[in-house]
Amino acid sequence: MKTNFVRSKLKRGEPSIGTWLTLPDPMTAHLMARAGFDWLTVELEHTRTTFEHAAQSFGLIAGANTVPLARVPWNTGENIKRVLDTGAWGIVVPMVNSRAEAEAVVNTSRYAPIGQRSVGGQLHATNFDTDPATYYDRANDEVLVVVMAEHIKAIEAAEDILSLPGIDVVFIGPNDLHKSMGKRPVFDSDDKEFVDALKHIQKTAAKYGVATGIHVLDADAAKRRVAEGFQFIAITSDAGMMLAKAREFMTTLGLGSGKAVAKY
Repeated sequence: MKTNFVRSKLKRGEPSIGTWLTLPDPMTAHLMARAGFDWLTVELEHTRTTFEHAAQSFGLIAGANTVPLARVPWNTGENIKRVLDTGAWGIVVPMVNSRAEAEAVVNTSRYAPIGQRSVGGQLHATNFDTDPATYYDRANDEVLVVVMAEHIKAIEAAEDILSLPGIDVVFIGPNDLHKSMGKRPVFDSDDKEFVDALKHIQKTAAKYGVATGIHVLDADAAKRRVAEGFQFIAITSDAGMMLAKAREFMTTLGLGSGKAVAKY
């Protein structure tokens, strides 16, 4: 059975860099899986990507020796089970704001005795290059479980959430976190409330052996966040990279509207 090297790196305290796949096309996943990222997260929350697109993408990503992850549409059992049973090596769960919500994530993503994930599916074992019996025995040690802290409620409940066994990563969603504080959604700022929230999450996560992650816009920001101790770093998205490069070309040629393009 293949080893989830991203989970292993994080457990060793090393950084791991990936990006979001927001374009609903397995061909994009196929190409991006060869770009050199450790992991790719198929985005199911804010896109029109279907579970079928996602399942096809997981196989293509895993086949390129990159780790396939999925951000599920919401924290529900059917969402989590479907992406894991169709081949994702881990999940990113949005808006986990309480101990009870964190428990729901662990219960659905971990097999007994840690959780209550039900047994079934074929593609999970296939993407790990093993048989189902071996997968069921080892999945709890290989599946990456990421909960998102993207609301002030999650910051306030950090102790309750991160002390729960079975969570590997807490991932900051800076746009939503700013918005929940009554501020303009941005990827980064020097706002004291925001900066203090990041420090609180890092301190609490370190206490319980949970890696911290955050979404950034570019490679320079990723390097800075790694230097600050963040390990699980997402750099923009496939669409964000495409549009940023297109704007760079147009700016160089003196063409285009000059308006900002989507970065995520």
